[in-house]
Amino acid sequence: MNALAVELNASLEGTCVSRLLSNIGSRMYFPKGILSQSAEATERAKRFNATIGMAVANGEPMALDAVLAQLPSLTRSEAVAYAPTAGVPANRESWRKELLKKNPSLEGKSFSTPVVVPGLTAGISYLADMFINEGDPVIVADMFWPNYRLIMEERKAATLATYRFFTPEGGFDVAGLEKATSQAAKARGKAVVILNYPNNPTGYTPTLVEADGIVAAMVRIADAGADLLVISDDAYFGLQYEKGTLRESMFARLAAAHPRILAAKVDGQTKEDYVWGFRGGFVTFACPAINAAGYDALVKKLMGVIRSSISNSAAPTQNILAKAMADPGYAKQKAEFGAILERRYHKVKAFLASHPAPGGFRELPFNSGYFMCFECEGFSAEALRLKLLDERGIGVISIQDKWIRVAFSSVDEDKLDALYSEIFAVAEGYTRS
Repeated sequence: MNALAVELNASLEGTCVSRLLSNIGSRMYFPKGILSQSAEATERAKRFNATIGMAVANGEPMALDAVLAQLPSLTRSEAVAYAPTAGVPANRESWRKELLKKNPSLEGKSFSTPVVVPGLTAGISYLADMFINEGDPVIVADMFWPNYRLIMEERKAATLATYRFFTPEGGFDVAGLEKATSQAAKARGKAVVILNYPNNPTGYTPTLVEADGIVAAMVRIADAGADLLVISDDAYFGLQYEKGTLRESMFARLAAAHPRILAAKVDGQTKEDYVWGFRGGFVTFACPAINAAGYDALVKKLMGVIRSSISNSAAPTQNILAKAMADPGYAKQKAEFGAILERRYHKVKAFLASHPAPGGFRELPFNSGYFMCFECEGFSAEALRLKLLDERGIGVISIQDKWIRVAFSSVDEDKLDALYSEIFAVAEGYTRS
């Protein structure tokens, strides 16, 4: 094992983080190579800096005017220079401040400075590299984002251990989550849990009472001697539409919950700031068992994963978003878009309240995010999807051939009644047969 990895591991020794690391995670480090030497040269090479692999003229990166014309608010360096492996500092620090604004209960708790990753998918995949070995169980609800399977089962050869998302009464199944996590923990002494709220595909966020129950369940399992990595996939953070639902991230509630719980937050500007193609994500860690040196070690290991895969995230989008967060109109503009989505949500709710769904086509609870789902009882969700597409020109998503996901986020408010009327009309043909 590389001496730098050994040094980082020593900073984590005796903590749950050390016990949770995968084989790759244990071996990972950030090399003192070209990037670190270039960073030293940037500070100390007063005459000539011949370290970094960029073409420079008159002290600035060379950049085509045809490129700069598309990025008028950025300097040459902001537009075309490499970003640091962990991300543009202004972007990282601004996002940390945003985390505290959006999650007031984080105040006074220790957590790492967010590390930039190229989208939330990459963030989850990098955490899998750091913490998941072949055969490890990863606990997710039965209604999960399909990319978890590709990342965990196909890339990492782990297994998805599922529990039902909803109880028969229509609430979040806290007991099911606890049972699945406890079983995995008893078998291996540790467990990895992914919590995704607002959930994709259901569009459901737990109530405050359910969120308290989730924390209590994780603490009970940790009290029994298991180490837990709890990943909060916060892709749709901030889009809650009903009172009594969780408004903060589960990360904030778990950040200091137990010394055997490592909380990891995967979030970003992709959806929160309506810049899907920018691929702007962050990974942040919190655990009461580790100190500043421990956080530094975790960040350096994550930087090693980034360096060994994509090297660094794109600089222009980071600089654009850092400037956007400093804009006086930033919060107001986000709130205006959020209000549009909330009106669409209420429009869908009003339609469903006044138009009972066909028998066997059951609406599932939803209160947030971009989506809602119907359960198809006794017929194929995929067949319904294809019929809607081929005969009505309507696109929806079928999941596990059981559920139909409808993204009301992508349909204008005045067209929602027509969309759902068409869906119901086609579904009724299946439920009658």
